[in-house]
Amino acid sequence: MRLASFIHTHAAEPSFGAVQGDEIVNLRPVMGNRFRSLKELLQADAVAQALAASTSHEARRHALPLSEVRFLPVIPDPGKIWCCGLNYHEHLQETNNVPTEQPTFFLRVADSQLGHGEAIPLPPESEQLDYEGEIAVVIGKPGRRIAEADAWKHIAGWACYNDATLRDWQRHTKQWGPGKNFWRTGSLGPWMVTADELGPNPLLTLTTRLNGVEVQRATTAMMVHSIARQIAYLSTVAPLQSGDVIVTGTPGGVGSKRQPPLWMKPGDVVEVEVDRIGVLRNPIAAESDVPLFDSVTAA
Repeated sequence: MRLASFIHTHAAEPSFGAVQGDEIVNLRPVMGNRFRSLKELLQADAVAQALAASTSHEARRHALPLSEVRFLPVIPDPGKIWCCGLNYHEHLQETNNVPTEQPTFFLRVADSQLGHGEAIPLPPESEQLDYEGEIAVVIGKPGRRIAEADAWKHIAGWACYNDATLRDWQRHTKQWGPGKNFWRTGSLGPWMVTADELGPNPLLTLTTRLNGVEVQRATTAMMVHSIARQIAYLSTVAPLQSGDVIVTGTPGGVGSKRQPPLWMKPGDVVEVEVDRIGVLRNPIAAESDVPLFDSVTAA
């Protein structure tokens, strides 16, 4: 099942639903308004209920054309967004780094994210907006000190991610936070494919395209630290909660390491595709041309 968060163009409140072809079933009313957001659904361990509800007779009354909705980040209100850096061998080589014994992590904040189809704004303070195609996992079952062998049981679903980065701001100091948290630069979506669709430890292929030209390609087998290892490590730092997001690293081919550098600019379109999940697509626009749209409101 593909679950997404969205706002209907004729409604005031965000909702969540099951994507079926070119429609989305609005699960919030179908499930009796018991859950206000996808995160609340995960907290209640109600994905199986959502699957049953999405195929019910009542669901047809609440099916909306995808053309009438705006996608939000899959989880608009995550408690934590952990991002793994320098986690593909090719990316280590292009950045002149070596594998580390422990994974490297930084945090993103919720309002640095946006949904599929929304414009990533290029702020006036920088011309070094770079793409980073990644695979994201959404935590379903909470846990602390999760063993690697058990990590797959804690994943609710999988999504595409673009960890778009302002490289000059990232390099102001040794701390990456500012360059990774500009408003609406991290795209998460277009939906979450539930874990039962992919099974444990799936071999996935990640591809990034800029204006239709492939700029990144890798598989999960090329990671330095596996996704199970990342879950085990992070759950030692703090309990992983339902709706937390882990962004698992970008492969080689980033724009900053090309000669000359390849920066994204207004008018560009960037796509992150993960096989068996989907394609996350975002245009680039000058920040002055992007309307102030609350992409993280969950209720």
